Amino acid sequence: MLGDGNGWVTAPDGTRLWGKYGAAGLFLVAGTGTDAKALLQHRAAWTAQGGTWGIPGGARDSHETAAQAAVRESVEECAIDPDELRVVEELTTTDLPGWSYTTVIALCPAPLAVTANEESEELRWVALRDIAGYELHPGFAASLSNVLQTAMVHTEPHD
Repeated sequence: MLGDGNGWVTAPDGTRLWGKYGAAGLFLVAGTGTDAKALLQHRAAWTAQGGTWGIPGGARDSHETAAQAAVRESVEECAIDPDELRVVEELTTTDLPGWSYTTVIALCPAPLAVTANEESEELRWVALRDIAGYELHPGFAASLSNVLQTAMVHTEPHD
C-alpha cells in the first residue's frame, strides 16, 4: 500500500525530489570502532539516481517522524528486523524550502540478515572507512563526511 507521502515535489531550482513531506534514510551501523560497518544499498537502475550506492530510505508519510519513515523504508527495502536496531540520532542532511532529507543513524550489535527488494541491485555491509570508495548517490556523497563523523561518535568503544 502506498503512503500519502509518495510523489514528486519540485525544488525552487526546478529539481524534482521524491517525497511530498520530505524523505528519510537509515544509516544502520553494526559493531563498534574500526570494525564498524554500515548497510549500503546499490540502487536499482530504474530508481532515482539508479546504479549508485546509498542507504535504504524513501518518502515520509504525513503522520511519520523521520525515524519512523527511515525504519519503515528499511523494513520494506531490506527486510530488516526493526527490533534489532536502536535509533541514536537524526541529521537533516538536505534542507530546502518545502522539502528536507533526514539521515537517521541507528545501531545494531552485528550485521543483520538482509533481503533486497526490487528497489535494490544489492545490499552490502561495508566498513565505514571504505564507503567513500563506492559510486555514491550524489545526496549521500554530499552528506557523507557529516554522517560518518556523527556515526563514529556513537560507535566508539566504551571501557
